[in-house]
Amino acid sequence: MSEPVFLRHSRGLTLAEIATVTGAAAPVKGADSRRVSGIATLDRASPGDLVFLDSRMHAAAARATRAGACLTTEALAANLPADTVPLIVKAPYRAFVVAAREMFPQALRPSSLAAAGSLEGAHVDTSARLELDVTVEPGAVIGPHAEIGSGTLIGANAVIGAEVRIGRDCAIGSGTTVTHALIGDHVVIHPGCKIGQDGFGYVMSGTAHMKVPQIGRVIIQDEVEIGAGTTIDRGALRDTVIGEGSKIDNLVQIGHNVTIGRHCIIVAQTGISGSATLEDFVVLGARSGVNNQVTIGEGAQIAGVSVVHGDVPAGARWGGTPAKPVKLWFREMRLLEQMAQRMGDARSGKDEA
Repeated sequence: MSEPVFLRHSRGLTLAEIATVTGAAAPVKGADSRRVSGIATLDRASPGDLVFLDSRMHAAAARATRAGACLTTEALAANLPADTVPLIVKAPYRAFVVAAREMFPQALRPSSLAAAGSLEGAHVDTSARLELDVTVEPGAVIGPHAEIGSGTLIGANAVIGAEVRIGRDCAIGSGTTVTHALIGDHVVIHPGCKIGQDGFGYVMSGTAHMKVPQIGRVIIQDEVEIGAGTTIDRGALRDTVIGEGSKIDNLVQIGHNVTIGRHCIIVAQTGISGSATLEDFVVLGARSGVNNQVTIGEGAQIAGVSVVHGDVPAGARWGGTPAKPVKLWFREMRLLEQMAQRMGDARSGKDEA
């Protein structure tokens, strides 16, 4: 594996322990006490590493691997060398991630520059309330009457505004600002995020643009993860809400009054306009856009670089600009391709004539 210079070295797991946490079939007799301490790709693995194989496309790499153990299916195990112990599972990559999380739990959230519980070099207002084991790194600012739960990390130069509430075992990345927000437990916010600033609301006219007061909040529920550089505006008349377990990539813009349901996935560079609603388990591909006041139904998926102008039914798969059902979008693209081809052929015929 790559040298983990930015992480504490892992003690590793025995193959028996990996089988226990992943549900893999027990390793071959005599191999259950073998220990792996790293994770790697098939082509870069050493005897101390765990790998996975979930496709025949990687069979050649599997035959040449030097890995100590491999999570794979029964059908693919024959591709492994004799020195690599197969661990048979139904979903190799999922099992690999489970094992990796056990070996490198510190990689699941931003690491701290300071000792646990440290407040050295930070400015914490005397009226703020911090539970035990809160770590506030140098340069960070905790505003008046803010409340932060135990086990939470506030990164260097982060700013936590007045009255903000942050739950337990959270990580707020360096350079992030959080204002007008209530944040649940086990939330990870990566560096450089801006959360709780006023939304983009104006009454426009031919002479001047009158700013609309933004008096709502941002509510971030438990187990949410927010990527670096993402911005989430507070609500105007109602709260902006990010539902439990939702995962937001880097450089996403979420406008005021937006409601995002539980366990949604929003990929990088997506923009969601004010008062839009995403119901539970919605997926938005990279660089997609959602117009204001649109509702995307539960479980719907939007292809990358699509623009959603109208409501999307639950469970639908849409794409394109404007977004529409994927099958219709594909047919339109095919028809346009055929028309362009015919026009090109016709022009070539005229030129030859």
